[in-house]
Amino acid sequence: MEYRILAINPGSTSTKIGVYSNEVPLFEQSIRHDRETLDSFETTIDQYEFRKASILETLDTQGINVSKLNAVCGRGGLLRPIQGGTYVVNEAMLADLKMGYSGQHASNLGGILAYEIASALNIPSYIVDPVVVDELDEIARVSGFSLIKRKSIFHALNQKAVARRVASELGRKYEELNLIIAHLGGGITVGVHKNGRVIDVNNGLNGDGPFSPERAGTVPAGDLVNLCYSGEFYRDEILKKIVGQGGLVGYLGTNDALKVEQMIGKGNEKASLVYSAMAYQVAKEIGAQSAVLFGKVDAIVLTGGLAFAHKFVNEISERVNWIADVIVHPGENELQALAEGALRVLRGEEDGKEYPG
Repeated sequence: MEYRILAINPGSTSTKIGVYSNEVPLFEQSIRHDRETLDSFETTIDQYEFRKASILETLDTQGINVSKLNAVCGRGGLLRPIQGGTYVVNEAMLADLKMGYSGQHASNLGGILAYEIASALNIPSYIVDPVVVDELDEIARVSGFSLIKRKSIFHALNQKAVARRVASELGRKYEELNLIIAHLGGGITVGVHKNGRVIDVNNGLNGDGPFSPERAGTVPAGDLVNLCYSGEFYRDEILKKIVGQGGLVGYLGTNDALKVEQMIGKGNEKASLVYSAMAYQVAKEIGAQSAVLFGKVDAIVLTGGLAFAHKFVNEISERVNWIADVIVHPGENELQALAEGALRVLRGEEDGKEYPG
């Protein structure tokens, strides 16, 4: 049976959409939004009517008949911590998205846009594996500092989708495998997937783990405290140096791995050291996560945009391929992952979950 699904992934200045016939993309497009127009709205959530109109206009221009849709699936936003899976958009979810339960972000618009479009068509709306997916073992929450718990914030959508694809390639079920998956992008997260649950993962938003093109990752705590109280920086300046101006940006002034590799090719020794250090830290994180699984790892998977960078991938693989085979799935097709999540529910392969009120 054919199911037609509209997938919606809102970003800070664009809205990516795709229409799928089962797993096959019929149409994909990134709708660019004028920065001044977006800035005219008081909050990000206030943009939803504008973005909804842009989506429907684009679909109409491309000759997509929305009456043939069976479901609409949006990117999950900063909700309260929940188990992984596909969730039906309900009133409780809409309320949390609008208020920004765990923060304000363009991805919060995903569930709202899905609901608004689907409701008019009398079809279901869903979100899939938002960044707040939390399946951590209790032992993984202990930070060592009694006032702070470790949090699960990571690239859940891509990690879970890639895990299922790798399981299919291996002829196994995702729920049967032990995988370590490293999402390598502007932020880097390394997740331990045990029998279908991500039982440990570094907080890729502003927490721990390897440094990345834009984020500092784990830094020496005492030195950071001293810097905060040095009188040289405001709170927001420190936060920007950790997220946005950390990692490659802080050292080399760019978050573009291709440019860094070009710098290395021209003999830039600093670029070579920093780039290798980023790969070194990813490999260390993978090694540490293998201990969570007592060394019983079925595969290590490298994914995300940086997985296209052969030098970077090779430096990681050389350090960790003794643990398990390294499988590379470059890129992050989030629209496809959203469509696949909705499709599993429509086919009855899994139940649509109820978001807690």
